[in-house]
Amino acid sequence: MPLTAYNHVPIPYFMYGTAWKKETTTRLVQLAVASGFRAIDTANQLIHYEEALVGEARQALEKKGVKRDTLFLQTKFTPVGGQGGQAPYDASADLTTQVRQSFDSSLAHLRTEYVDSYVLHGPYSRRGLGESDWEVWAAMEGLYQSGKTKMIGISNVTALQLIQLCEQANVKPMVVQNRCYAALGWDKEVREICQAHGIIYQGFSLLTANAEILADPEIRTIAERLGATPAQVVFRFAMQIGMLPLTGTTSQQHMKEDLQAEQFALCTEDIQRIETIAL
Repeated sequence: MPLTAYNHVPIPYFMYGTAWKKETTTRLVQLAVASGFRAIDTANQLIHYEEALVGEARQALEKKGVKRDTLFLQTKFTPVGGQGGQAPYDASADLTTQVRQSFDSSLAHLRTEYVDSYVLHGPYSRRGLGESDWEVWAAMEGLYQSGKTKMIGISNVTALQLIQLCEQANVKPMVVQNRCYAALGWDKEVREICQAHGIIYQGFSLLTANAEILADPEIRTIAERLGATPAQVVFRFAMQIGMLPLTGTTSQQHMKEDLQAEQFALCTEDIQRIETIAL
């Protein structure tokens, strides 16, 4: 079942992440779609992503009959500080121009006329939101209002920053994407703000940030009882608490297994236990 944000745009229940895939990006995006994924996450940030190769994969999929409107494409605007010296825009231009140039570059890379979700890769400020954040967000609001992106969102955001954005922005975010640590209650504070505002919370690094959870005897016991893998248990837990999980696996077997996490249910006791397992 897809998830729906407060602006009534649906997102598939699971997303495939393309960070750190380098030259294998084209093949892996096609493999993910063949396995059943319909939402793809990327960024216009050469240091970690090959956005143009996602576009290459999209074009190859189109030739196989996978139409653009059946795929959910999400990409990001990454500030200069996160670009590793390879910004896809004029780094000396004003921020509004940087956002527009980066967005136009993303459309060209992805070979599309619109994106489904456009995300600020991270605030400029460590605490609160500063002038730069507001200028970039206003530029993103403009893209949303023009219809070139169906959603806007923010990544790597704190609870206080998200509250500020929801209270003061003309258009509040529809999605939030954060690294999700079990030791922080699976980002409980941010998730609760998202829930209150009808924002879809996307959790990444659910497995890589929580390796000790996958090895936990209680998780293994739950997995054995359900005939599932520990990874499937974590992904199913994420779904049942209202999260949209991301996976970046390079294994087709794991792609298929991850998607199958929708096919079983955890009981209330399982969910309560997993929620507090690392606290």
